[in-house]
Amino acid sequence: MVNRVIAAADRSFARRAVGAASPVWRVDGVLAVAVAALAVISVLMVWSSTRTWAPGSTGLVKKHVLNLGVGAALAVAVTAVSHRTVRAYAPLVYGAALLGLILVITPVGAEVNGAHSWIMLGGGFAFQPSEFAKLGLVLMLAMLLAQPAEGSDRPRGPDVLVALVVAAVTMGLVMLQPDFGTTMVLGVITAAALVLSGIRKRWLVLLLLAVAAAGAAVWRLDVLEPYQVARFTAFLDPSTDPRGVGYNSTQSLNAVGSGRLFGKGLFGGGQTMGRFVPEQHTDFVFTVVGEEFGFLGSVTVVMLLGVVLLRAVRIARRCGDRFGTLVAGSIVCWLAFQTFVNVGMTIGIMPITGLPLPFVSYGGTATFANMIAIGLLQAVHLRSRAF
Repeated sequence: MVNRVIAAADRSFARRAVGAASPVWRVDGVLAVAVAALAVISVLMVWSSTRTWAPGSTGLVKKHVLNLGVGAALAVAVTAVSHRTVRAYAPLVYGAALLGLILVITPVGAEVNGAHSWIMLGGGFAFQPSEFAKLGLVLMLAMLLAQPAEGSDRPRGPDVLVALVVAAVTMGLVMLQPDFGTTMVLGVITAAALVLSGIRKRWLVLLLLAVAAAGAAVWRLDVLEPYQVARFTAFLDPSTDPRGVGYNSTQSLNAVGSGRLFGKGLFGGGQTMGRFVPEQHTDFVFTVVGEEFGFLGSVTVVMLLGVVLLRAVRIARRCGDRFGTLVAGSIVCWLAFQTFVNVGMTIGIMPITGLPLPFVSYGGTATFANMIAIGLLQAVHLRSRAF
């Protein structure tokens, strides 16, 4: 009798989960398919770029598939959370992100590739708090700017100041690592949230002047590390040090160009197998796409990323509340900026900053953060459909 009751309950739950009224059928299918396609491409690129040097015949691909699986589970979990719950827990998420950023600059943190950005967990796993700082900042700024003063359709001055302090603290902690690339992403998220919230034009002018002054101060006061300055120098003229700081840019262009129209085929890239481009499975994964799948493959990846961004813009525009609009809009700008910088540094139109390509580069924390962002977009989409 008990077994029959349990079986009936299981069948009832299954019907609710996949029935016509289930949220499963109301998610943005195009967005989900585009992300899934990018994940498949990511697995192939990580397999190709790590199989010749990482332990085992498959390189790091098994670990990457595990990361993608955990990321997908996180995306589903976030999608299922109500919009009001996400907003209520925004300060908690932001506080946890700040705690991680503080820990990473203590002896608990570890330095990788010149940045003290990691917390080593053992067993070959590591955690990068700055990736989750993007999510924390998105949610916190959306919460602060989504509630305008009574009788107004835009945030008040004190709300803007609090938002700027929140952003400045986050970016300051990331700069202490130092991680200039992630700091730029956080700046883009902040700018997007402020603009989308409808702040007055005088605030925008003041912010632009402040950014210009901060940039000049960073350059004049030698805040940047020598290797960061060298990256900008190599961007302006890679030939000045082709075996040093200009090496990555030169080899990246060689790898992408050698793929021509159709590419050399999976596992057929000489540059990839020879590891001529450093970090080909992370920051420079687009060179593997260009060499092995050619121009057509590169365009396909860019188009899939474009589909993700366009669906995210659609979700932001159709959302029925300001909080959801700010969350979705900030995520759009975050992913768009990071995509442009990563592809741009691969083909020589942007300086090297160490930003991974969303949904394609190998990585644990970055993969989790990107997938949670997709979960947030789906949650906003479900809410807009509800309205």
